Amino acid sequence: MAKKDSKKFPTIQQCESKGREDQTVVADMDGTLLVGRSSFPYFALVAFEVGGISRLIFLILASPLAGFLYYFISESAGIRVLVFATFFGMKVSDIESVARAVLPKFYSSDLHPETWRVFSSCGKRCVLTANPRVMVEPFLKEYLSVDIVIGTEICTYKGRATGFVNECGVLVGDNKAKALQKAFGSKFAPHIGLGDRKTDFPFMNLCKESYIVPPDPDMKPMGQDKLPKPIVFHDGRLVQKPSPLMALMIILWIPVGFLLACLRIAAGALLPMPLVYYAFWTLGVRVIIKGNPPLPARKSTGRTGVLFICSHRTLLDPIFLSTALGRPIPAVTYSLSRLSEIISPIKTVRLSRDRITDANMIKKLLQEGDLVICPEGTTCREPFLLRFSALFAELTNELVPVAMCNKMSMFHGTTARGWKGMDPFYFFMNPSPSYEVNFLNKWPYELTCKAGKSSHDVANYIQRTIAATLSYECTNFTRKDKYMALAGNDGTVTTKSEFASKKVTTGC
Repeated sequence: MAKKDSKKFPTIQQCESKGREDQTVVADMDGTLLVGRSSFPYFALVAFEVGGISRLIFLILASPLAGFLYYFISESAGIRVLVFATFFGMKVSDIESVARAVLPKFYSSDLHPETWRVFSSCGKRCVLTANPRVMVEPFLKEYLSVDIVIGTEICTYKGRATGFVNECGVLVGDNKAKALQKAFGSKFAPHIGLGDRKTDFPFMNLCKESYIVPPDPDMKPMGQDKLPKPIVFHDGRLVQKPSPLMALMIILWIPVGFLLACLRIAAGALLPMPLVYYAFWTLGVRVIIKGNPPLPARKSTGRTGVLFICSHRTLLDPIFLSTALGRPIPAVTYSLSRLSEIISPIKTVRLSRDRITDANMIKKLLQEGDLVICPEGTTCREPFLLRFSALFAELTNELVPVAMCNKMSMFHGTTARGWKGMDPFYFFMNPSPSYEVNFLNKWPYELTCKAGKSSHDVANYIQRTIAATLSYECTNFTRKDKYMALAGNDGTVTTKSEFASKKVTTGC
């Protein structure tokens, strides 16, 4: 096939997407399948999530050299520098974990709408990218139903990345064309080739039809609601995609943010609860209260405690509920790190996950006063509610649903793969985090177990009510589903600090 230059390639807008069900499409990734043309943010995510702040600093220091080589010497040389600075010495299993649990959320928020229109219309999909395959494959196969992922292969030694690429080199230019021929055979020509830059032309010339994706700074990424599979669970500490400027801001902010977090946590732990609300506002933490909370329980009047049923966003949910009420409310938790227990300003009681034992304990606590429980059993960052455990509905008819939501601009205050003892610190390290506590009406007795409703029906009714208040979607996902998706386990680990045979959970 005769070679073409970019002027002869029609643009992606001219590609007809109907009737492509039996055809094969091959697309580049950065700038083609994704709106963003730089892969630096994704390398930065891997660097920070696996290697921490020190690895991110190393990558930032190496990025000027990578940029110079990329734009003035060769694209391949620039990518080699990024690969080395990011991956050198990392466990391959840790890279795969980040690729599975962290990167899909960021990739999915940058999909090019025009490319996806064409790409999704084809029956067989292939992505050909200079990015390391280990980084991109989980997202492409699980969320975009890509059949073949061809990317740069990194070298490993005894389960760790060496920082170098294999003998095939970085997949740019002619290397892309060779990799495509190797995957499909020299006699088969893919129907559609999609690229965005000159180094894509060699593989695009091997396709029956080729279309260029022109750079457009005004192009808006496709909405995530159009993905074939929604992203319900994701992990990682960073809220925003770390561009070079954002990565530098994170590095500079972390020391300041950690000191600020310590001050905020100290204020919450040491001040009387009626003052915590005002202390938080003074320190930049916004607490928004909606609805009418019930009066406190009083033994003298025979009024037993109510059970607050909360949606679960972070392990700080009960603390912010107590802040909104101006009085400490004990909370039952499925698990909590020892550090979080020490710094908590409220009483926390661990559930044993034995139904009878937990039921008796909750009943006893309700006799003493109000109580908080998060029946989802684990946190969810996205606008979804996980399945509610029905145990709470069997123990009392004094139920008050509470719709909790929060906003963070820099760091997530939850983790499935990391140490949960840092969760409250990361939440309070955000420049100005906020929590909204919305007290709903006390649950009517005619919709409780006392009126003949099953505990599962009560739990489902309350789940739907909270979801409607927050404009969230109800799901049947459970804690095990989350940890299988993010950590590859059921959420239990055996720790040396506990009895050898005792299993404890990794966190909320």
